[in-house]
Amino acid sequence: MNVLTSITVLGLLIFFHEMGHFLAAIFQGIYVDGFSIGFGPSIIKKTYKNITYSFRAFPLGGFVSFPDENQKNIDPNDPNLLKNRPLYQRAIVISAGVLANLLLAYTILVVNVTTIGIPYDPDPGILVLAIQPNKAAYKAGLEPGDKILKIKDNTLEAGDQAVNYLVKEIQNSYEENIKINVKRQDSFIELNLVPENIDGKGTIGAQLQANVREETYKTKNTYELFAFTNKEFSSLLTKTVDGYKGLITNFSSTAQQLSGPVKIVEIGAQLSEQGGNGILIFAALISINLAVLNSLPLPLLDGGQLVFTLIEGLRGKPIPEKVQIAITQSSFFLLVGLSVVLIIRDTSQLLIIQKLLNQ
Repeated sequence: MNVLTSITVLGLLIFFHEMGHFLAAIFQGIYVDGFSIGFGPSIIKKTYKNITYSFRAFPLGGFVSFPDENQKNIDPNDPNLLKNRPLYQRAIVISAGVLANLLLAYTILVVNVTTIGIPYDPDPGILVLAIQPNKAAYKAGLEPGDKILKIKDNTLEAGDQAVNYLVKEIQNSYEENIKINVKRQDSFIELNLVPENIDGKGTIGAQLQANVREETYKTKNTYELFAFTNKEFSSLLTKTVDGYKGLITNFSSTAQQLSGPVKIVEIGAQLSEQGGNGILIFAALISINLAVLNSLPLPLLDGGQLVFTLIEGLRGKPIPEKVQIAITQSSFFLLVGLSVVLIIRDTSQLLIIQKLLNQ
């Protein structure tokens, strides 16, 4: 059920992204001929007012389609074709999906703060959220829910600074036998952790966060509500952007942190076990990730299309169609190849698969 919840949330976030493109075009009077959730063959399809709405076999994606000037009964000079609109109007349509995801993420955080409340300041120590099978943390005996209190006999403070300190200690201690002190429910245990060496940096294959308490308190006024929401939104956005920066500038050491659809659904399922708060935080985080991902200057993504539009504005004419097709196809094979690799890797790391392989 938690997996189904995770997939549903992911599908709804993609729906809102595509709805941003769709509404931006409709409100400007630009012709649209298709709105699809998913890829592959259509399962459900209905045409209304010359627009075909469809739900497809693979729901992790979607697109809005526009009439082609080569279609019958289409005047290539029609001002309501997307290609004939001013650059700024086309840029609005292209950017609307990203803006829709950012607005949705902010709204989700407002709802979360209003209904669930504001968490108290973190307690000392680091919370282990998830463990990758057969990685250093798994081999050391760490489990989700553990709280790391000490590393190398140094007491960990509270908050994100403590997380950063722990991560740096791990990165600088690859292939060393590190002593960590852990609280597991009501017991205190000592474990030996040996970080793996990935390009000269230690990694343990664990998802860590500040040791936040489950209790929350309600906001006292509107100012407190939006002050906390702004802080959370800025924090999530900054961390997401920094994550993609690290992936681009230092791919070899950050590639293991890259998650595909399978891993995203698994994380969502784990967070949904925490109830409404976990589901809302997962939705806000993935919505921001979708916004940042689609802003990347890759031809298949919104950011790439925006770059094409910008170049057209600077050149005074579009990039030749053959060049656009070649670049887009290269991007397509790159993204599909990466997705396949991530799906295979993440699927092989699922606990149920590990158990089957070890039988």
